[in-house]
Order: sequence, then structure tokens, then C-alpha cells
Amino acid sequence: MMENEIDRELLEKIADMLGKPVGAFNIRKDSGCDGRQSTEHIEITGKEDKPGIDIRVKDGTVGETCHIPVIITKPGIEEMVYNDFFIGENCDVNIVAGCGIHNCGDQASRHDGVHTFYVGKNSHVKYTEKHYGEGDGKGGKIMNPQTVVYLEDGATIQMETTQIRGIDSTKRYTKIVCGKGAEAIITERLLTHGDQIAESDMEIVLDGEDSKGRVISRSVAQDQSSQVFYPRMVGNAQCFGHVQCDSIIMGDAKIKSIPAITANCTEAQLVHEAAIGKIAGDQLLKLETLGLTPEEAEECILKGFLA
Repeated sequence: MMENEIDRELLEKIADMLGKPVGAFNIRKDSGCDGRQSTEHIEITGKEDKPGIDIRVKDGTVGETCHIPVIITKPGIEEMVYNDFFIGENCDVNIVAGCGIHNCGDQASRHDGVHTFYVGKNSHVKYTEKHYGEGDGKGGKIMNPQTVVYLEDGATIQMETTQIRGIDSTKRYTKIVCGKGAEAIITERLLTHGDQIAESDMEIVLDGEDSKGRVISRSVAQDQSSQVFYPRMVGNAQCFGHVQCDSIIMGDAKIKSIPAITANCTEAQLVHEAAIGKIAGDQLLKLETLGLTPEEAEECILKGFLA
């Protein structure tokens, strides 16, 4: 596990891992298991019918973290992985995922992951996922994550997804279905550069009475890269939903943002907003008067925007 410097650097970037993690974990490397550990309250088992794992969290589990990062260090690997999460009732747990690709070859490396969450009544899940690519090869670095979440009554999920840098192509699909009094909060951060392309297709279904949904998407598109966002909020009961998309466009990049809200109940309250623009000149000027170069000022603004 974590045999070399490349492994260690990738795991630190995508999962904040320094050495062997504490608690339950499963590390997937180059289409195989590179380390696995269960705990008294969190059990991780491999699937028998297809690639992937099952994570089962016992009722009442509080304060535990489960790490499930994926790293690819060889060119030419293409995989589809299925991870299912069964969260018991009255839990409060952190799930730390993420995928890092190091590709120095001519063949593409690709990871497609399908994560399905079944969150029990009155449980809270914080789910963190980071994507990162590196390597000087001509082969592409491709990631296509799918996340589907079913929240039972009173359950909540706080999802934070971040594409740090270096992913040539990504198509993300997210769907969350909320029961009575359930709440879904999604914070999405995305950076593209070069000729990279990124698509995010998201649907929050507020099925239960007094359910809530909130989507905050922030992105930066540089050079000739392109991005498409399609977040949708559907209210089927008395509920509240808010979608906010903010993007900074630079160079010859292209961004398309298409937020949508659908109310199927007179008591549904839904709001959406979207903004695309360049960095304000007065912001750059102010930082430059403090001693920063134009490049440093630009980088400072982008880091703050995506923080």
C-alpha cells in the first residue's frame, strides 16, 4: 500500500491521506485492491458479480470516517466500478472518496465510477470527492462519475465535489431523491484548462414534505476548455430548493449553464440563478497595488473563488 512517491502524492491530493488512514478504508490502485480495512461499525466487502465494494454502516454509528480513494498510475487502464453504501439509521459519518490519475504514456487512462447511497432515517453523511490528473504523456485522463442518493425521512447528505486540475474529459451525473424532512446540499467546484471538456448533469428530487435541496456550483474555464452545467431541482411536495451557478470564463473558453426548476406542487418554493463573467479589473488592480504580479493576482482570485 502506497509503495512509492507517486502513490503517496496522489492519495494526499485526492483524499488528504498521509500514511495509513485511521478507521475503515479501501484503496483501489490500477484496477485492484491495494489495501482494505473494516471497523466494528463500518464493514467493507468486495462485490462478487462486478468490480466494486459494498460499504455497510451500522445503526447509530457516529464520528467515523471511511476512505475509498482510487488511483491509476498506468496508461491504458479503463474500468467501471460500482460502490454501494448502506447507511443505517441515526448515523453521522464522513465518506472520503476521490480519484487520481498519473499518466505518462500514449494510451488513455479512464475511471468510471457508480456510487449509490441508501441513507437511513435521521442519518447525516458528509461525502467528499476530489478528482486530479497529472503526467506528461499524450494519453488522456478521463473520469465519468455517477452518484445516486436515496435519503429516507430526516436524512441529510452534504456532498462536496472538486475537480482540481488535469482531467481531460469528465461527464458527471448526480441524482438525489429526498424523503420527508430530508436535505441535500451539494457544493461543486470545477477547474478546466487547455482543451479539456467537462459536463455536469444533476437532478435533485424533493419528494417528501418539508424536504430541502441546495446546489452551489462554482467553476473556472481557462484557455480553450469548455463546460456545460445542467442542474435541475424538482419539487413534488411542500419543499424548498435553491440552485446557484457562478462561473469565471477566461481566454477562449466556453461555458454553458442551464439551471432548471420544476414545481409539481403548489407548496413548492424553488429558486435558481446563474452568472458567467470574467475577473473584474478592479479586483486585479487592487491586488497588484499590494505588490502582487498580474499572474499572482489572478491566481489569488481564482483560489478564493473556488475555495
